[in-house]
Amino acid sequence: MTGGPGGPALASAAQIAPLGLNRDRDVLFLAQRGTMHSDPFLPCPEIDEFQSAQTGLSPLDPATAPQGVQATRSCRDRVAGGGYDLGAYDTTANAADVADLRVALGLDEWNVYGVSYGTDLALTLLRDHPDGIRSVVLDSVVPTQSNIIEGFWPGAAEGYRALFDACTAQPACAAAYPGLQDEFTGTVNRLAASPLTVEVSGRRVVLDGYTFANLVIQQSLAPGNYAGLPALIHSAATGDGVPAATALLGTITPPGLIGYGLTFGVFCGEQTAFTGREQVAATAQRVLPDFPDPVLSLVPQAARIFDDCEVWDVPASDARVHDPTASDVPALLLTGSLDAVTPPSQARTAAETLSRSEVLEFSGLGHDVLQSSDCAAAVTVGFLEDPGGDYDTSCLEQVRVPKFTTP
Repeated sequence: MTGGPGGPALASAAQIAPLGLNRDRDVLFLAQRGTMHSDPFLPCPEIDEFQSAQTGLSPLDPATAPQGVQATRSCRDRVAGGGYDLGAYDTTANAADVADLRVALGLDEWNVYGVSYGTDLALTLLRDHPDGIRSVVLDSVVPTQSNIIEGFWPGAAEGYRALFDACTAQPACAAAYPGLQDEFTGTVNRLAASPLTVEVSGRRVVLDGYTFANLVIQQSLAPGNYAGLPALIHSAATGDGVPAATALLGTITPPGLIGYGLTFGVFCGEQTAFTGREQVAATAQRVLPDFPDPVLSLVPQAARIFDDCEVWDVPASDARVHDPTASDVPALLLTGSLDAVTPPSQARTAAETLSRSEVLEFSGLGHDVLQSSDCAAAVTVGFLEDPGGDYDTSCLEQVRVPKFTTP
């Protein structure tokens, strides 16, 4: 079960297939309700177009906000006009689909793997429909009791600290960038007051304080980005925005992949409905007191999600959607030390009520551990062979933070 929410499940099949999970068993990839290959698929080309154009805009510019809201409104009007019940796309219904799928396939039991939002879905399934679940593997964990929107800035703060500490622990990185944390914070503040415009490959890219802070978070989402992060931060701090602008263009999701009906159903019905702008901003200011308020007024990954949710207008979910999952089903939790979206603390929170669980933290990895590490794949296969017994985790001792790029 993939993440997003709203991501395409089959997009990860080519990467996961060679890892050996299907050596002795079948692997099923589920297109969750509203996502690509499901019926209906609820994409938003209007939002995809805005997201691409936004690299040339400043999210902190008041003129940008109406463009994003209008893109969401246009999609909402079109999808709702098709007769779809937008309130039916949420994690509760999603988990019920999964439970029904096992019965429809005639399977007595199966192992459940979820990544990112897929862990929230897996934990909801385990809590609400535990029958037939032999084991669960949770990768880059979102506990059911957490509020994703409220937790984005604290998660970012945890990821920032991990990155700076990792640089300090490497003599070459520490010598090349002795004031990396101060450089980063100073650059966020400077770009918030005076955005930098860069031309890259014929495209105009605007870097403001929010965009830059969010970019460092986004870089933890894809394997292979971590080694160059200190150099990217230092370059921007010294006036060279080309590396950051190039990286920003690389974060654009190709159009037509995301099922926004599920994205907003989850974010709006289950998250923003149970918090508020002021509460999210106050939490952000507590964990990142040196960041400017305009930056913290936006939300990582989903800058104006409160505006979007006002437009999307779905009912609040039952509050029980945030009940923690308590279970004695064997559970393996994978987390990357440099993940700035679902940091290690979230895996430990989820494990508190999973009595037969183990949390494995992989040094130097970010989001989506399974696809980033041969060790993670080997451990997962071993766990699936014998979830209730011993499985070999010794390879974890050889996992190291990558050598950061230095001049």
